[in-house]
Amino acid sequence: MPIGPKKLLELVKQQKLVENLSEREITNPEGAGFDLRAGEFYEITGEGFLGIDERKTTDSKLVAKYINNKKTSLIIKPGKYYLIRTVEALNLPANIIAYPFSRGTLSRCGVLLLTNQVNPGYCGQLTFGIANLGSCPMEIELGARVAHITFEYVKGGGNAYRGQWQGGRVSAVEKEKQV
Repeated sequence: MPIGPKKLLELVKQQKLVENLSEREITNPEGAGFDLRAGEFYEITGEGFLGIDERKTTDSKLVAKYINNKKTSLIIKPGKYYLIRTVEALNLPANIIAYPFSRGTLSRCGVLLLTNQVNPGYCGQLTFGIANLGSCPMEIELGARVAHITFEYVKGGGNAYRGQWQGGRVSAVEKEKQV
């Protein structure tokens, strides 16, 4: 069962559950969680590899960054894929898991936001994939709300995330051993 906004705001104040929330989310959150904003866009190049013991992500290059109170946007052309990193950062305790979802406007415009669960103990910004599957270009302003994230308690306790994405890095610089 999702944790409600009243309790989430307590956790934000007490434990910094989510950092860099917009004023809208602090004063008037909607639904059963918080909206997350587009902070950075990255183009990907090169080759990736996922093996049993090792992996290598494609290379990434920053192409757009959110600067407070400055309107900047990126146009995602049909067929284009980017990595997108949030303005907000999470600090999940060992007993809370989070689930980000795409906001409806993106899907209504043919844009797919690729998200995954955020395990207990994860700290850092989130990185998602974003692809324009539609036939029309889509302009996204940096700082716009692109995802909604809900949180749940892990009954029976959880194991803290120990993966290499801790801290919010976007890509792996070279082939690395998986933990």
